[in-house]
This record gives sequence, C-alpha cells and structure tokens, in this order.
Amino acid sequence: MKLGIDLGGTKIEILALDDHGQELLRRRVPTPRGSYRPIVECLRRLVEDAEAELGNKGTLGIGIPGAIDPHNGLVKNANTTELIGQPLQSDLERLLDRPIRVANDANCFALSEAWDGAGAYASTVFGIILGTGCGGGIVYQRQLLVGLNSIGGEWGHNRLPDPLPYDLPSPYCYCGQRGCIETYVSGSGLARDYAAVTGKQAHAQKIVELAEKGDPEADAALERLEHRLARSLASVINILDPDVIVAGGGLSNCMRIYQNVPRIWSEYIFSPDVRTRFVPGRFGDSSGVRGAAHLNSQGQFSR
Repeated sequence: MKLGIDLGGTKIEILALDDHGQELLRRRVPTPRGSYRPIVECLRRLVEDAEAELGNKGTLGIGIPGAIDPHNGLVKNANTTELIGQPLQSDLERLLDRPIRVANDANCFALSEAWDGAGAYASTVFGIILGTGCGGGIVYQRQLLVGLNSIGGEWGHNRLPDPLPYDLPSPYCYCGQRGCIETYVSGSGLARDYAAVTGKQAHAQKIVELAEKGDPEADAALERLEHRLARSLASVINILDPDVIVAGGGLSNCMRIYQNVPRIWSEYIFSPDVRTRFVPGRFGDSSGVRGAAHLNSQGQFSR
C-alpha cells in the first residue's frame, strides 16, 4: 500500500493507493496554522488513522509547499512559513517509525501527471502549478529531476522576461526578490493585477467567470496574464524543450490559456516549429497527492 499526503496552505489531503494504483482511501482536513507542532501532529494522526482503518501499513510520501535542504535536512522556500527551518522529514520518520520521501508539491504534481496522467508516455514533462503560488517540476523518463540544491523546476522565482510597460513597477515577492514570475501568473498575481488596473477586488476564479461573461476589464486581465505566461514558458522551453507542459492549480481550469498561450509563445521560442503541448492535468487538484504516493516508486531522485 502507498500513502501520499499533500500538505497545502489551507488543507491537508491523504490518499492510499493499492499496488495497482487503485484508490483505497482519501481524506481532507484543514491545515493547522500558527505554529509548526500542530501541523506535525495532524500529519501523524492522518497516517495512523488511515492505517488503522485499512488494517495495513504503507510507504509514505509527502508533498510540501517548499523543499528539504539537502545540506541540513531542514525545510526551506516554503510559503507555508511555519515549516521553514524545521526538521519535518526527520520528525515524521521518528514519530511514524519508517523512512519517508518528501518532495516539493509541484514536483509531486509533475510526477503524478508523468506517471499516468496528461503527460504519460512523454519523455520530458514540465509540470506547473498556477494557484496561490507558481511552482514547477521536471520529470524525465518518469524520474524526478530535483537538482543539487533541491530547486529544480522553480521557474516561478525567475524574473518575468522582457517586462512591458504594463508589467511595471515590478511587485515584491515573499521570497525577497522583485518581479518574480509567481507574482504575475499565479491566482494571487492575477487578482493583484486586476485590482491595480481596475481598482476592484476579485479573486482569480471570479475574474475568469467575469471574462467568460464578456466583461472587458476581466478579459483584458486574462490577456495580460496569457502574455506573461507565454513569455515565461518560452524561456523554459528554450532551456528544457519538454514534450509537454501540464498545468495544475486553480487557473489551470481556465481553458482559454491552452489555446492562447502557445499562439503567443512562438514569438519568443528559438525554433520556427514548436511542438510542445500545453495541457491541463488529468487529475485536477488530486494530482499532487497521487504524486506524493508515487514518490516511493522512484529510485534516488536525480540531481
């Protein structure tokens, strides 16, 4: 049995799969906020309760909104800031008495979609999360490419390429830099841009809904997002040249981006014939937890 956990900023989801990939159990609970210890206790209870219900002990993989620093074993780069600087992996291995695989949540998403999702049978898959933040993960021949510093695929913390007048001034990012791609093409980035231009407050899903109803201001906000996304992904394609880019997160449900972004990115890619596919994930917001469950099917992560 494989257990996977997706540790998000607002919810924690646990999934159990049998050896054939069939779902045995799924459960979601709110993420405790405010301090580190309640999060660890919540994870412990979820695993113990799931195994008690199923009468079996499983391998365990966890996707987190950050990464484990390979040099000291502590969490870094997490937008769930309670985790930063904490020994999450070693704490849980001690509490649950087993080895645990921990990976960035976008890496888990990419692995899930490369394993048996929208990127199945592709040689190179780049998975992106267009949600509250903007993560990314690389899978080559079904193997995660994590990197020496555990930041492989972190496209969202490069600066937005070729900024245009409407992209300026560059906004600050929680990472301490300015102008990160994440601040433009995430759901929160779309909401920030819409508010800055219109003076109106709306979350990303509402902006998409307004655009679908013909609202010109919302439509213009999505056009700006599509141009920013195209420029950003063009840089990824020029370096990685993936077979497919698979999108997850709330904005991945905006179907117009899959037509409009590839039409724009051709202007920025070093090839007259761009065959990279851009598609939504197969498993929606459950893809990350499936990828976490598959972490123990990997060999050593490639660096």
